[in-house]
Amino acid sequence: MTVPICLVENQNQRLKVNQQAVEILDKISQPVVVVAIVGLYRTGKSYLMNCLAGQNNGFPLGSTVQSETKGIWMWCIPHPSKPNHTLVLLDTEGLGDVEKGDTKNDSWIFALAVLLSSTFVYNSMGTINHQALEQLHYVTELTELIRAKSSPRPDGVEDSTEFVGFFPDFIWAVRDFTLELKLNGHLITEDEYLENAVKLIPGKNLKAQISNQPRECIRNFFPNRKCFVFDRPSSDKKLLAHIEDVREYELDPNFQEQTKKFCSYIFTNAKTKTLREGIIVNGNRLGTLVETYVDTINSGAVPCLENAVTTLAQRENSAAMQKAADHYSEQMAQRARLPTDTLQELLDVHMACEKEAIAVFMEHCFKDENQEFQKMLVEIVKKKKEDFLLQNEEASVKYSWDKLNHLSKALMESISAGTFFVPGGYKLYIETKKKIEWDYSQVPRKGVKANEVLQSFLQSQAPIENSILQSDKALTNAEKAIAVERAKKEAAEKELELLRQKQMEQQQQEEAQDRSLEENKGQLKEKLEKERENYIRELERIMEHKLKVREDLLNEGFRKKSEEMDAEINYLKNIVYKSTNDNTSLISQALDKFAIEITSILSAPAKLLGHIVKGVSSLFKKD
Repeated sequence: MTVPICLVENQNQRLKVNQQAVEILDKISQPVVVVAIVGLYRTGKSYLMNCLAGQNNGFPLGSTVQSETKGIWMWCIPHPSKPNHTLVLLDTEGLGDVEKGDTKNDSWIFALAVLLSSTFVYNSMGTINHQALEQLHYVTELTELIRAKSSPRPDGVEDSTEFVGFFPDFIWAVRDFTLELKLNGHLITEDEYLENAVKLIPGKNLKAQISNQPRECIRNFFPNRKCFVFDRPSSDKKLLAHIEDVREYELDPNFQEQTKKFCSYIFTNAKTKTLREGIIVNGNRLGTLVETYVDTINSGAVPCLENAVTTLAQRENSAAMQKAADHYSEQMAQRARLPTDTLQELLDVHMACEKEAIAVFMEHCFKDENQEFQKMLVEIVKKKKEDFLLQNEEASVKYSWDKLNHLSKALMESISAGTFFVPGGYKLYIETKKKIEWDYSQVPRKGVKANEVLQSFLQSQAPIENSILQSDKALTNAEKAIAVERAKKEAAEKELELLRQKQMEQQQQEEAQDRSLEENKGQLKEKLEKERENYIRELERIMEHKLKVREDLLNEGFRKKSEEMDAEINYLKNIVYKSTNDNTSLISQALDKFAIEITSILSAPAKLLGHIVKGVSSLFKKD
């Protein structure tokens, strides 16, 4: 993108997703790093975002007291330091714009920025003081505007306990900072400045409780916090009014250095956007999330991560299933040379392509509840395999018939001319027929129906052969009887050979079915175990953060608040314990259930196979 585009429009106090922007996101298959910036209007948010984009112009800056940005604007650029990643910059309209009247949309814009970003930048002016924290009251409203789960917990633990599992990293950008970074006479870092600012104020009075609300929310919801302070860009008001046109050397050197430091940190440390359990978000998924959240807000409901992930999973898993099915079809068409010499040859190609198709599905699917989409994939691949088997049979019949028709042309002409209806004609006929069978056996890659086609041909010749035999006056009745018995024996041997081939092919089909079952189970097991590991890792990270918050509260003298966190921590410990110790049996149960269901799918009789065989005999009789 060369210029930003509005992603979420804010018109008449109603949010609306710009479909043109969603179409841009749909084309981005790369993982995205999403950086959103929020803050009061006219505080220079857009300038920082333009710096991240490496441009002076882009997001509108404006130079009046009116808010320039409306809604949420998006700029997608190749990530400057992460190959195969896209950096998505989200610039939000200024909070607290007096022209709005209703501030509810400010809260929704703030909540959307939190939900969509992997790094959340809060931009403010001056210092981080009581007033600045009061202006950040939006963070205290998040418990009313966002839900992690679709239904309340039976144990009474707050839903916001899990916010830390999917909330972005938090950066506070303090603009026009004029203070010296000192605390109690000692120099401190920017991060220490932020941590000191969000320490709780002692006291049980109402004023202290209200002041502590944003502090507690920042500490509880955002485990990874960072602070950057910026000097005033210039003391020249005229330059500041048109900062997008100002050359770099005209800006304050400290401000230049601070801006470069900020951008470098974002490029190096801003994480890829992920959902619960490590689900990586690409452009397409981000677009779906935007639409899901805005639709929910406009319906009057509260955006719920669990519901959003479910909606996303339905769409993604359907696409993953189609992608896997297409991969199977494409690879089979490329690798299978029809007709194959044997059934096993085609089954080997099928199993290799099926393995790849399952891997494609596993790579792109997530939250496939009860493996519904994988089961559908099993059914689709089975049907496609049957189609290839049928095509293979048809190709074999056609090729075998073409060769046999060519080899037997002289025989058929001799029969029509009566060449064999003379004394000694039967011996001549048998020699000619044996020569045809020998030549036919030397033809390579006739396919799986070669023997059946030959058998049908020989059966169609049986009445003519018997007629030639009976009319041959050079043979005695005893010799004719012996010839009849020999022909019957040969026919029976060929029927037995054909039966053995069918039995072997049936066994090969069953073995392929078993391998398909094991391949599906094996890849599913690996997927479920990986999901469990991600889930446990996420819970442990949440619990680690909660323990640190509790320890900090205790060290700061807030024993009661520290003890109030015990319920949350015990709840998390219990979930981690169950996930670690019980999930193995849960995975086994899921695999056993899945095995029963796909065995039923795989063992269902094919509807098309074999029909072609019935028509083979009549094919030769007509000719």
